[in-house]
Amino acid sequence: MELRVLRYYLTVAREENITRAAEILHITQPTLSRQMAELEEELNTKLFERTNRKIFLTESGMLLRRRAEELVSLADKIEQDFQSGDDELMGLVSIGSGVSSAVSENLPELMEKFAQKYPQVRFELCTGTAAVIKDQLDKGLLDVGILMEPIEVEKYDFVRLPQKEIWGILMPEDDPLAQKEAITPEDLRSLPLIVSWRIGEREAKAWFGGDTENLNVFCTYDLIDNAALLVERRLGYAFAIKGALKAFPGICFRPLFPEVSNTSVLVWKKYQPVSQAVQKFIQLARDAYKA
Repeated sequence: MELRVLRYYLTVAREENITRAAEILHITQPTLSRQMAELEEELNTKLFERTNRKIFLTESGMLLRRRAEELVSLADKIEQDFQSGDDELMGLVSIGSGVSSAVSENLPELMEKFAQKYPQVRFELCTGTAAVIKDQLDKGLLDVGILMEPIEVEKYDFVRLPQKEIWGILMPEDDPLAQKEAITPEDLRSLPLIVSWRIGEREAKAWFGGDTENLNVFCTYDLIDNAALLVERRLGYAFAIKGALKAFPGICFRPLFPEVSNTSVLVWKKYQPVSQAVQKFIQLARDAYKA
């Protein structure tokens, strides 16, 4: 199975049309059709359902699409990793993160310093949940990630970032609770809650004094924008990190009291060889934050 054919396949899957995909790839339609038929034969499975106008992926086709995207992404990354010349550092540093104060404050600072020193190195930023970032790190599709502690120290090396992540509640600006400077457990006991997966069960129980059995959890979430939409519709009060939500009209943040906070870390996979560009970026982070 050739990487070139997988790139062809991904183009067909994206365009859902052989003729249009062939035009994009600058090959003839019969050639592309033959390549796809040979791919199905090689894998001994049907990848497409065909109609007069469109092509749809079968279940096997969708699985191949996910695997092909990973392989092509990794192949592109390998090429980038070995682009450094003799005199000037080049290549790609891929960074995965969620939305946090560390991402908005510390990461741009690091990237700016690095770009000034190594202007030929490019960055790739990928936004996702902690689970997605760890999965991509483990597969080698990301070089480094920004995660909130605790982390699996047996799997990852890390640099602790200085920005503290403060937890609080998102609510409509005209909500009665918005008049308070901080939100206490008693304020929330009877209210519908929208709970982030990122706030651990241990932290939540500690803040509520161990009494979490009777809480009214309306929804859990992983992406802050989804939670904000629910808050906007007044469906609940969302646990969130200060600064995670930028410029969402009509919604405000109030911190928890007693305070609940986490620290973020820049992590990378232990014992995994990385490019010279990534090594330099990690060293810059170590030097900046005295790790």
